[in-house]
Amino acid sequence: MSLLEQIGEGLSQTWNQLSEGWRELMQRAGRALTRFRHTRHAGNLQTREDQFLSLASEWAVLPAEVRETDDAVEVRLEIPGMEAADFDISVVGNDLIVRGVKQVESESTEGRYHVLECAYGEFERIIPLPAEVDDARARARYRRGILRISLPKLRRGGNVKVTVEG
Repeated sequence: MSLLEQIGEGLSQTWNQLSEGWRELMQRAGRALTRFRHTRHAGNLQTREDQFLSLASEWAVLPAEVRETDDAVEVRLEIPGMEAADFDISVVGNDLIVRGVKQVESESTEGRYHVLECAYGEFERIIPLPAEVDDARARARYRRGILRISLPKLRRGGNVKVTVEG
């Protein structure tokens, strides 16, 4: 094999490894990638907030952790800059749906932005659940930018001791 063929073979292997790594990254991060919709500025940039939203990112990564125990499914979602009242959480089928609105909080009206990577607006994140849950007993807590949702598992069948009354 000539030197040129060896270089070509090496480049091909490197490209394949890079492509595989990129696909894996997209698969993992793609679930966390969330679109934020700006509903206020439909082409009419009248207020400073509308101008700000027109420059803000429409995409953000909202990383989640889903942990299953014997009794519950625990979900942890990182989304800083919100209040507990900003969330709308529901369970539909085997999916946890977290909706919300991240508001713009502009501290100053002076200067201009050079980097604007934070996303603002309405969002929806759908998280598949690994087990059936009792959504009527679900609890959620938001603190320090972390949304924690505890979803007790639905009990069906299984070994349940029945007490006989006399």
